[in-house]
Amino acid sequence: MSTYILGIDVGTTSVKAVLLETVSGEVSASHSLPTLSDIVDDRGMKAKEQHTGRIIDSLNRCVGLLPRDKLQHVSSIGLSGQMHGVLFWRAKSGCDWSSKDFFTARDTSQLITWQDGRCSSDFLSSLPQPDSHLSVATGFGCATIFWYMRHRPEFLEDFTVAGTIQDYVVSMLCGLDGCVMTPQNAASWGFFNTSSNQWNIDILKGAGFPLRLLPHRVPSGGLAGQTCSDWHGIPAGTPVGAALGDFQCSVYSCMSARTDAVLNISTSAQLTFAMPADFKPPHSPQPASSVSYFPYFESSYLAVAASLNGGNVLATFVETLTAWMKELGVELSDSCLYEKLIHCGLNQETSDLRVSPTILGERHDPLCLGQVTNISATNLSLGHLTRALCRGVLDNITSMMPAERLQHAGVSRIVGSGSAIARNEVLRQEVEKAFPLPVVYGQNADSAVGVAMVLRDRR
Repeated sequence: MSTYILGIDVGTTSVKAVLLETVSGEVSASHSLPTLSDIVDDRGMKAKEQHTGRIIDSLNRCVGLLPRDKLQHVSSIGLSGQMHGVLFWRAKSGCDWSSKDFFTARDTSQLITWQDGRCSSDFLSSLPQPDSHLSVATGFGCATIFWYMRHRPEFLEDFTVAGTIQDYVVSMLCGLDGCVMTPQNAASWGFFNTSSNQWNIDILKGAGFPLRLLPHRVPSGGLAGQTCSDWHGIPAGTPVGAALGDFQCSVYSCMSARTDAVLNISTSAQLTFAMPADFKPPHSPQPASSVSYFPYFESSYLAVAASLNGGNVLATFVETLTAWMKELGVELSDSCLYEKLIHCGLNQETSDLRVSPTILGERHDPLCLGQVTNISATNLSLGHLTRALCRGVLDNITSMMPAERLQHAGVSRIVGSGSAIARNEVLRQEVEKAFPLPVVYGQNADSAVGVAMVLRDRR
């Protein structure tokens, strides 16, 4: 009788669930659904929030679409998800299991995501210096908690627990009173020292931070507990891994050799390679550096150029065109328009139009916004714009981590992954032009598969 590992990724725009056959390591079934959970910011705070109940509803529907007979033979559950963000809930009443076979969200806040922009540069500079090699940016969990502490302290009084969205799901599945968090997610919150694997307790306490909201630490790849109830046919008592970062799991799914560099372009964009086993990160933050060092597994690190501008830039271009057309009385869906733009871009092999796509700034340079230059009367077609925008996304990420740095580190090939690369052939063409190295596209290069692989490899 085959057994399976259920891998789940709670992403920025969608949830995905896969069943990995335990012995062969093959994906036996998978499903993905959009969460449609964004909350419109009508307060002008640059807030980026999502509706927790809708995310959990999408998660339940997604898992429920997997074959029931296979779910009954799931041996363990792994979760990954969007890092940096923070969700608050009340211990013992964070969810409702009255439906027996699944839980719904209850007594939670909205999810404040990694894209949240309410923490201005002035606000961030007013925070204490962390004892960590990683800088703190807007959208990071601890920065967001500091913001609420100073601007809406009564909001925090309503809740007793905090974590990422994936940590919340793990806590609810296991019936935990608190939250457990791996170094991968803790580092993404800020004020966490990855060398000692400790929160900056003294620094945070001195700044009046509500320490009760800090999750308990567990190792990356370790277990958080067992399911407290049957879940879509998965028996109660099934082991559940502590939640991991979506980025690390995406890399794990497709980095088959230490000489690989992984380029992931989904909502955002990341370019990464593995540091040597004896690498130790700097002792203090380097906020002006475009390369960060993310904790991976077993005290190892990934060198990462993490851009805020990836597939979301292309999505903004599509949404803008759709809005313009609507103003002109023409209706066309975003998905249909995107396909037409890709077709136009494929017919325009080169362009002298230059697009700097940093419409969201970058963490190391938040004031660097987008630009379009070298405009002429002959390069404003949709083909030119699409081609130039796709090249601009690659120009930006390679300016953050040049190809020469990859070669110096011994990288021998680029593994391309992510939904934007998979969907957009123009983008794939620009990837292949951007690097003087072979480019391959990873099979099942995604976080849901990666988190299942982690549990399989650590049985």
